[in-house]
Amino acid sequence: MLRALSIRDYVIVERLDLELGPGFTALTGETGAGKSILIDALQLALGHRAEAGVVRAGAQRAEVSADFDIARLEVVRAWLAEQALEEGDDCLVRRTLDATGRSRAFVNGRPATAAQLRALGEMLLDIHGQHEHQLLLRGERQRALLDAFAGCEPLAREVAALHGAWRRLAEQRAARERAQASSARERELLAHEVHELEALAFDPAAWEEDQAEQRRLAHAQELIETVSECAEALDESSESAASRLAAVATRLAHAAALDPALEDARRDAETASLHAAEGAQQLRRYLQRLELDPARLRELDARLAAVLDAARKHRVEPARIPEVLADRRARLAELGGEESLETLAAQEAAAERAYREKAGELSRVRREAAKKLGTEVTRTMQTLAMAGGKLEAAVEPLAAPGAGGLESVELRVAAHAGQPLAPLAKVASGGELSRLSLAVQVLLSGSASVPTLIFDEVDSGIGGGVAEIVGRLLQALGRHHQVLSVTHLAQVAVHARAQLRVAKRSGASGTVAVVEALEGEARVDEIARMLGGLTLTDATRRHAAEMLQNARAAGTPVKKERGKAAAGPG
Repeated sequence: MLRALSIRDYVIVERLDLELGPGFTALTGETGAGKSILIDALQLALGHRAEAGVVRAGAQRAEVSADFDIARLEVVRAWLAEQALEEGDDCLVRRTLDATGRSRAFVNGRPATAAQLRALGEMLLDIHGQHEHQLLLRGERQRALLDAFAGCEPLAREVAALHGAWRRLAEQRAARERAQASSARERELLAHEVHELEALAFDPAAWEEDQAEQRRLAHAQELIETVSECAEALDESSESAASRLAAVATRLAHAAALDPALEDARRDAETASLHAAEGAQQLRRYLQRLELDPARLRELDARLAAVLDAARKHRVEPARIPEVLADRRARLAELGGEESLETLAAQEAAAERAYREKAGELSRVRREAAKKLGTEVTRTMQTLAMAGGKLEAAVEPLAAPGAGGLESVELRVAAHAGQPLAPLAKVASGGELSRLSLAVQVLLSGSASVPTLIFDEVDSGIGGGVAEIVGRLLQALGRHHQVLSVTHLAQVAVHARAQLRVAKRSGASGTVAVVEALEGEARVDEIARMLGGLTLTDATRRHAAEMLQNARAAGTPVKKERGKAAAGPG
C-alpha cells in the first residue's frame, strides 16, 4: 500500500507531502489544478521517462519520494532481497531530476536503475490512464486484456518466445535452401577456419606470458652466465663489492671515532655493503629457479609460431584473433551453421511442434476465459446505462500462426437490447466506449495482485446514475485494494472513504498546486462545487450533504482521512 507521497519542485508543485490510507480515496479539484500531475510524479518515481521540463521553473531539481508498506507482499520482499534493496517491511522509492535532465534513483537509500524502478512499480501499483479506452479499440490490446483476465500472460510470453525460435530456424533453413549450392564452399571454408581457430585456443593474457617465458628460455644460458658473474662481483670473492664496502665501513668507523662528522658516511657505506649482499642473495635464488629446458622451449616456439601464422593468415595482430573467430562463427551461423539441411529441417519441425503444443494450451485457456469475460462484462453493462447490452470476446483461428498464438481476439458488443453484435471499434460511441473500458478495467483490477490501483479520470464521458454505479464499483474495489481515483464527478467522489482536494494558489514563487484533506463541511462544500460550479448555494450544499448521507445509508461509509495532507509554498 502507498502510505506517503512527497513531491518537491515538480511542474507546479513546490512542496507537497501526502499521507494516504487504505480503501478508496478520491482526488478532486478544478480542471488544470494539478490532479493528474500527482500521478505523473508518482510514475516518475517508479521509473517512467524523465524529462528536464518537469522541473519547476526557477528550481534546480525535482524530487519525488513514495513510501510503500510491503509487510504482506512476499513477492516484492523477495525481489528486493534478490536485488540487494531490502529494508524490512518498508519500501522507500526516491528519484531526483535536475534541470539538465540528469536523473538519479534510490530504493531504500540504495542506488537503483530506472529499469529496477519500473519492475518494482509493476508489483506495487497499477495505473489506468484517462485515455486507455482508446487503446481498447486495438486488436492486440483486446488480446492482452483477455490474457490478463485469464491469468495466462506468462504462457502467452512463452508462446511468443517459442514462435520466435521456430521462425528463426525456418528462416535459417530457407536461407540454406536458397544458397545451398553457392554457399557450400564458403561454409566448408568457414567451418575449417572456425575449427582451426578453436583448436588454437588463443588467450591474450596467456599470449603475453608465453612470450615472456619463451624469451627467458631462449636466453637461459646467457642469463645464467650474466647472473653468476654479477653475484660473484657483489659478494662471492675477496674483491667483491660487499667485501670492499664492508672494509670501507670499518675504516670509517675508526675515523668517525676521531671525528663524528664521518658517521653518516660510515652508515651509508655499511648500508651499501648490506644491499650488495642482499642483491647477491637474490641473484643466487634466481639461478636456483632458472634452468635450461629445451623441451619446454620447443613447445613454446611451436605455440608462438602457430599464433603468428594464424595472425598472418587472417592479416591481423595476434591480439585480434578472438575477433576473427567471432566473425567467422557469426557468418557460419548466417549460412545455417555446419548442420546439414536435413538437420535444420528436423530442428525446425521440432520447434514448430513445441510452439503448437503450447499455443494449443493457450487457445484452450483463452476460449474458457472469453466466455467468462463476456458474461461478467455483460452483467456490469446492465448497470452502466446499457441495459440489454452484451459483450462477447470472439476467439477466431488465424490463417497463419503468429507470435500471439493461433487465434485473434476481438471484442464485439451490442450496446443495447436488439442490436446485433459488432466489432467494438464500429459500434461503440465515445461514452459507451468509456463505460465499457471502465467495466473491463474494474473487472481486471478486481483480480489484480498489486495492492494499489489508480484511476486517472477514466470516468470521463459518464454522469448521473451511471456515475453512481461507477462510484460503487470503485468503493467495492477499495475493500480489497487501495484505490485512488482522479474524478470530476460528485456521484463518484461521495463513495470515497477519503477525499483530497487539489487547488492552485499564488505565492511568492508563483502559482503552485496544494492539496488538502476534506472533512465535514469542507467536504460538503467540495461536493457542492462539483455539482453546481463556483457559486455555492444552500440548495447545492443540501444536495451534497444528502448525497453523502445516501452513500452512508447505502453501505458506503464516508470516513475521515486517517492521514493528513500538507501542501503549499515552503
